[in-house]
Amino acid sequence: MDPTLSATPVELRAPRDARTLEIDWADGRTTRYRHAVLRGFCPCAHCQGHQGPIRFAQGATDEDQALLGVEEVGSYAVRLVWADGHSTGLYTFTFLRALGSISERPLSELKTLALAR
Repeated sequence: MDPTLSATPVELRAPRDARTLEIDWADGRTTRYRHAVLRGFCPCAHCQGHQGPIRFAQGATDEDQALLGVEEVGSYAVRLVWADGHSTGLYTFTFLRALGSISERPLSELKTLALAR
């Protein structure tokens, strides 16, 4: 199988008032992301600094993360617009695919993990 297929999205669903975003990938898999996981692992420099691994940002919870918009950035990423006004994180599809492997874990576990940039 072509390894680039694993990070190629076919469809992205972010229903209004939902608390999850779903991505169908070209390899046939579907990944569901709780908004708190996406917001917690925001890859922007403000949340993560300019180097080192991406860690869970404190304060993200399942209850208070409203996603207001999803904007395509070229063919490699999306920008997520949050109700708290934050919108500087570019979530590459490669990063989202990696994040999908841990997205169903409890937040308490995620707060101890770090992901490669």
